[in-house]
Amino acid sequence: MRLILLGPPGSGKGTQAQRLVARYGIVQLSTGEMLRAAVAAQTPVGVKAQHIMAAGGLVPDEIVVGIISDRLDQPDAAKGFILDGFPRTVPQAEALDELLKKKRIKLDAVIELRVNESALLQRVETRVAEMRARGEDVRADDTPEVLTNRLASYRSQTEPLIHYYSERRKLLTVDGMMTIEAVTGEIDRILSAIGAVEEAKAAKAAKKAGAKRTAKVAKKAGPPKAAGKAAKKAAKPAAKKATRGTKTAKKAAKGSRKASKGAKKSARKALAGSRTRAAGKTRKTAKKVTKKRAKA
Repeated sequence: MRLILLGPPGSGKGTQAQRLVARYGIVQLSTGEMLRAAVAAQTPVGVKAQHIMAAGGLVPDEIVVGIISDRLDQPDAAKGFILDGFPRTVPQAEALDELLKKKRIKLDAVIELRVNESALLQRVETRVAEMRARGEDVRADDTPEVLTNRLASYRSQTEPLIHYYSERRKLLTVDGMMTIEAVTGEIDRILSAIGAVEEAKAAKAAKKAGAKRTAKVAKKAGPPKAAGKAAKKAAKPAAKKATRGTKTAKKAAKGSRKASKGAKKSARKALAGSRTRAAGKTRKTAKKVTKKRAKA
């Protein structure tokens, strides 16, 4: 799974991100942590970021994108990731889209945790009052005043991402005012549906690829019709030869029959002639006998 969680401060993104990491075995990519890790490792991008931060400047988007790019190349990000704290603006989202496109990585979903800001402020006020009542120290960044400023920053810079990802059909909204368990259950339901769709697409693609391979093999072997034509073509000379042989045999048989007829005819003529000659001799002999008797 490759996800982005959107939502104002106090919406529960951190809690849900940790649960998703545990459930799917993916990594949570925090831009702050990635920057510190890159600086510590003294990567080329980390060195650039270090000089800018040391001078008190804000790290440009291109450097942050470069750090994310390096992080996505690490083996533990192969199974998926959750981006935490990035993108915060539309230009950052566009830069991220370009990066993922170059790496041929598909973003599965952007999950927005939608909350009621007034209810969030009330929660912080209640929590701060309870901590002070127990004598506990209150974090400087965990006060209603700080939250009000952070919410205003979110509305002006990050909220436009909701429209950006909605147009790209990546946005899925969950009611962040539900209980933590209910929010987790709804996110799981959404991701399961996405997984089922992806599995169906993969199966369809595999089937299509199998059909293409079969067609390729069949094409290489030659289509049945072509094979039939080739066989017929190859058989034609033999058939002609056989036909010529048959014709020759027929002619020979016809000649033999003619010869036989001729022989028979000749035999009949010879027999008839022999009979005629024999009859003639008999008549001559009879005449001679008659004459001799007459003389006597």
